[in-house]
Amino acid sequence: EAEMEGMRQAHIVDGAAMAHFMAWLENAIVVEGRSVSEVEIDEVLTGFRAKQPGFKEVSFPTIAGVGANGAIVHYRAAEGSDLLKYLDRTEPILIDSGGQYEYGTTDVTRTWHFAEKPDEEFRELYTRVLKGNIGVDSMIFPENTPGFVLDVFARKALWEIGKDYGHGTGHGVGAALNVHEGPHSISPRWGNKEVLKAGMVTSNEPGFYDDGNFGIRIENLLEIVEVSSSSSDEATTNGDEEPASKKQKVAAAAAEGKKFLKFGKLTLIPIQKNLIKVEIMTEDELDWLDSYHHEVLQKVKPLLEEGSPAMEWLVKSCEPIKRD
Repeated sequence: EAEMEGMRQAHIVDGAAMAHFMAWLENAIVVEGRSVSEVEIDEVLTGFRAKQPGFKEVSFPTIAGVGANGAIVHYRAAEGSDLLKYLDRTEPILIDSGGQYEYGTTDVTRTWHFAEKPDEEFRELYTRVLKGNIGVDSMIFPENTPGFVLDVFARKALWEIGKDYGHGTGHGVGAALNVHEGPHSISPRWGNKEVLKAGMVTSNEPGFYDDGNFGIRIENLLEIVEVSSSSSDEATTNGDEEPASKKQKVAAAAAEGKKFLKFGKLTLIPIQKNLIKVEIMTEDELDWLDSYHHEVLQKVKPLLEEGSPAMEWLVKSCEPIKRD
């Protein structure tokens, strides 16, 4: 439990660092009209993380891929490279990054696009990746379930339009240890039959990659927690609310001796709302998004200065999504 408390705290300070970074990046691109290199983006993001208490180093080399570089899964920007690109309002950027803190480890991916009117196909694909992320995040599953069983929920929305992605959906993460840690995973590779257990941390990172054009990935870290046998007991659910009917059914099964597990959210970084096609989201998915952003705001806001660019960015980014 001490390790998990450290992981939760690491994600709160990481959320503050990302709020400072995104306020800077949005201002540079949208207000100042600059073109910012992938290398500068990497350096500035690391700089904001380095200001957080207990920061040791990045948990892995930052992936900051503009446009076509975002489709290179393990891309690394470098000065002087023929591949180096600059971010402006014409192309999206995929940023996969993390911090190693004395008390925990973070790993998060977001895809951002500052276009005034993002391409409709891009928005559709982005939304379907998000639906996959929510699909895994929302699962309640019985104990002794291996990770590959959940992988289909990450891909369902993409499969519906004949799309897929070529990497696993989730890997284990150590507490102030390795950012890629076994033995469990969530992937279509059925060879790993390691079961998911309470106390494990896993990534949840569906994506889509259009070679030569762009990459989309939305990654959060999740902790695996037990679902309480009492429908009124929130102590073991990490504060996540479930519909009463679902909780009662799971509680009844638990009372009969079958243990169920679910995910608690660790990553606390907003998801870009204007890239979401509301018309292909369900009401439950939109409720999930609003609930997630409410949690992000409540936990990260106390670390930011009132009236600061970071605070303004966070509050704006966590407003409920328009459902018209």
